[in-house]
Amino acid sequence: MALLISEALAPFKFHHFPLGSIRPEGWLRDQIQLSADGLGGHLFDFYRYVARSTWLGGSYEYSELHESAPYWFNYIVPLAWTLDDPRLKEQARQFLDYVLDHQADDGWLGPETTRQTRGIWARSLLAFGLTQYAEADESQEQRIVDAMHRFTKLAHSMLKDNFTGLLQDKSQEDNFDPFGFGLSRTHELPISLMWLYENHPRDNGDIILETIDLMFEGGRVGGRDWTKFFVKSVFPEDGNFKTSGFTHGVNLAQGLRYPTVLYRRNSSVALVQQTFDAVNMTATYHTSLSGTIIGDEHISNLSPQRGSELCMAVESMFSYAYLYRFHGANEFADRAELAAFNAFPAAMSPDWWSHQYVTQTNEPWSRNLTENPFFNVVSYANTYGLEPNFPCCTVNHPQGYPKYVASSYVYAEHDKIAHILLGPTSLETKLQGKRVKETSFEFGVRVPNWTASEATAQVGRQKPRYLSPDSNGLHYTKVLPGATKIIVKLPMDVHIVSRNETVGVYYGPMLYAADIAYKETAHQPLNWTDRTPLDDSESHPKAKDHVLEPVSPWKFAIDPETISVDTSPSQVKILPNPIFSRGGPPISLYVDAYPIDWPIQLDTAALPPINPEVDPDTKTRIKLIPYGAAKLHVAQFPVAKLPKKT
Repeated sequence: MALLISEALAPFKFHHFPLGSIRPEGWLRDQIQLSADGLGGHLFDFYRYVARSTWLGGSYEYSELHESAPYWFNYIVPLAWTLDDPRLKEQARQFLDYVLDHQADDGWLGPETTRQTRGIWARSLLAFGLTQYAEADESQEQRIVDAMHRFTKLAHSMLKDNFTGLLQDKSQEDNFDPFGFGLSRTHELPISLMWLYENHPRDNGDIILETIDLMFEGGRVGGRDWTKFFVKSVFPEDGNFKTSGFTHGVNLAQGLRYPTVLYRRNSSVALVQQTFDAVNMTATYHTSLSGTIIGDEHISNLSPQRGSELCMAVESMFSYAYLYRFHGANEFADRAELAAFNAFPAAMSPDWWSHQYVTQTNEPWSRNLTENPFFNVVSYANTYGLEPNFPCCTVNHPQGYPKYVASSYVYAEHDKIAHILLGPTSLETKLQGKRVKETSFEFGVRVPNWTASEATAQVGRQKPRYLSPDSNGLHYTKVLPGATKIIVKLPMDVHIVSRNETVGVYYGPMLYAADIAYKETAHQPLNWTDRTPLDDSESHPKAKDHVLEPVSPWKFAIDPETISVDTSPSQVKILPNPIFSRGGPPISLYVDAYPIDWPIQLDTAALPPINPEVDPDTKTRIKLIPYGAAKLHVAQFPVAKLPKKT
């Protein structure tokens, strides 16, 4: 394992392992396997925007971006190699072969044949899949690298010609990016081009670097320079803003990477601070208690009534993992975990055969709403289904956990390995040509900010010692050749987060929500375009749309000082599967609660009443469960105002 560092690009603080080196275990493997057995592993078999995509010689696309199959490829590669699944690897191989075998003579990758339809954006997604594939399967590395070099030379010539393929030219009747999504994401292709430059530059290094520069310059010319948006006087801190490519929630989740990707190229120190500013402003003004951006297409401040698009959760996870690997700031890894443990699973059905388009922090039902509380998504968007709104989330969501696993271990220098994203995983690798069991090295575990100061590590039969994390939040232990057992204990406490005079309840990194019982019905998936049932040939017998109606009360104010942890399941050895179902998680909380008058607004829960006065005689004890398991949920609670004691 050689550290490849280029003077032309600022290096990462930590380096990733090749895809396939890290495997999920326990509950995390269960969830990824459910994805493989669910939508993630079967879209290639039946879903028109993948199985019959123009990328595979078909005729289906859901937008001018032609991004559906590349989004799928971007996840099927890590899904296949994370599970070491031959069936999924074969899917990825079929797509790879078709796309590379049909590369145009001029180097273009994809089905488009005219200037008017050739947009660069979807190639950014394709390149993410290609770079992962090249690392996972050495037998395909050279043909992938060959194809990427040919495409890069073409992209370079296109961009030098008035940014063809990036900026639409009305005089040429261009129609590849009418809403500027690719223009808002000019940093995405450079991520893969940087990989190409650092690992396989050949004699093309200058062109690769200039192509990176041209992508950023095109974004500046097109008015989508994120360094102009992540500024305190510009970034929207309230609801009074004009929507733009910057305020689109998925663009923003991806845009968090922009200053750091640009910094890798120009080493402007101001971009490091701007990365932290971007994350802090986004977290302060537009992030839900569950860790994802609040945005039903466009950002929506901190309203628990508004929706968070599923794509925002997985893109936030990827952004924060990327930022931690470069900067080593503990807060970035904490945020990746927060979205991974809460926002992401909440939007998935327990069996992973359906998903929400947007999830509300307070969501007492999941159905076609008679009114619409969202900004620019349909009233059907909080239902669990095949394509409850725009299909991007259908073809993008399965990247979440596989990429989380692939980012969970890193290495630094020649003798340091660190577990940076927590969860049940295993790593097989070599250090300096030797298997890890045959050599000495430093093993680090990241100590998250939510854990108590009593966190300890025990090596073998030695006495436990308190953790002493470094500036990157990592506690290192010397590991000698052979087998070494390290027990790290990270105590979890209940902590309360106040927000606009309401509260969210956490136990460790897990957000907790009211346990709302519900009745579930299912029906044929509806077409996202006109809400008519899809024909059986366009669906799958297990892919249904679902309606969830509450059958237990949910209108409560709580007394957060009365929270207790149910420790009775502490001896559970095997977690149930699926874990993110209403009866799955073994740890519950209980809290004193009081029935209140909670209005309905726009056919959903209105904003939580502020300090409602309650009758002490109505006190009841309600159960709270992890937000990711509560498919109907209230997670931002009113605080009960009790009469003063006399």
